[in-house]
Amino acid sequence: MSVYIKLVYTFFMNIDLQAFFKETRLKTEKICEPLAVEDYVVQPIVDVSPPKWHLGHTTWFFEEFILVKYDENYKRFHEEYAFVFNSYYESVGKRVIRTNRGNLSRPTVDEIYRYRHYVTEAVLRVLQKNTTEEIAQLLEIGIHHEKQHQELLLTDIKYILGNNPLLPAYKTSFNENPKLISKTNDYVNVEEGIYEIGHREEGFCYDNELGLHKVYVDSYQIAKDLVSNKEYIAFIEDKGYQQTLLWHAEAWDWIQKNKIESPLYWHKIDDEWHQYTLAGLQKINLQAPVTHISYFEAFAFAEWSGNRLPTEFEWEIAQEKFEWGDRWEWTESAYLPYPNYKKAPGALGEYNGKFMVNQKVLRGGSIATPSNHTRPTYRNFFHPQLRWQFTGLRLVKV
Repeated sequence: MSVYIKLVYTFFMNIDLQAFFKETRLKTEKICEPLAVEDYVVQPIVDVSPPKWHLGHTTWFFEEFILVKYDENYKRFHEEYAFVFNSYYESVGKRVIRTNRGNLSRPTVDEIYRYRHYVTEAVLRVLQKNTTEEIAQLLEIGIHHEKQHQELLLTDIKYILGNNPLLPAYKTSFNENPKLISKTNDYVNVEEGIYEIGHREEGFCYDNELGLHKVYVDSYQIAKDLVSNKEYIAFIEDKGYQQTLLWHAEAWDWIQKNKIESPLYWHKIDDEWHQYTLAGLQKINLQAPVTHISYFEAFAFAEWSGNRLPTEFEWEIAQEKFEWGDRWEWTESAYLPYPNYKKAPGALGEYNGKFMVNQKVLRGGSIATPSNHTRPTYRNFFHPQLRWQFTGLRLVKV
């Protein structure tokens, strides 16, 4: 486990673990408060899981990896829940096919909440005993795993409601654009040289951030601001989606097959662009950073603008020179292991390493990312056509 996550226990006492655990469990349920019971079971596409499944899966994680192993008196809440709420852990056992998560009318929402409370109370009882370092490590990864699902909950809820013909609001007070872009074309300079990449600070990180290593980069200029809606509309109006030379071959096939002509959730009404947000349908704010675009679209925009996307290393080296955190930022880097990367032993080794193929790295965080869950070395990753997350882009000058 020491390879898998990096923790400093001298200041992270058991009482803090308990508080962190309880706060995280309550926050997940708080996210679901605005939902009607009918919203909990919908799965419009394979990438979007029903809210009730997220509630159950994050609970199963603590049950499977802590309670079953370390509490000899623990009795599973339901013997079949491991089959229902396992996600992709092949070594743990069989599971419901991902596309069938939306068919789970049972267990009911009430039953899943009872399951959550049952497991939460059982974990707290374990923590009240002499918590070992191994339990503390597993609890820490479980907490951050649930925080990842809190972000997925928000983006999945947005997709569910955003594909409802009525376009209902999740919460009318939700602000997706806390930081507006007042000016553009302002770049910061980074000198050529050898830089150290990877997690080196005290505190938590995932295993894919470890393997501190050096990289050489040429000098470059990276934008202080994300690309705005105003800039992206200029790309659309210049027929960027029709200019084949801007796109990768796979990307061109994707936009043709799926008739992609704008970012996800954009609607043109009376010749004016609108966007579905978690607060409902709104007119596009031209100063807000563009979001819900794929890597394919980010690359095409960069080509159209005469610039390029940063590598993940260029992003990490420069991140102290600009503000970040409102949008996950596509990079030009493939999701690959760092030098000397080692997967964790056992089932938790399936968490990151087996996905290091055919995906692109995103850096930063988004307005849906929970507090205490972002850092400069965080390596998010998605397939290049996906765009239901709060994704955007930052340019490097060519």
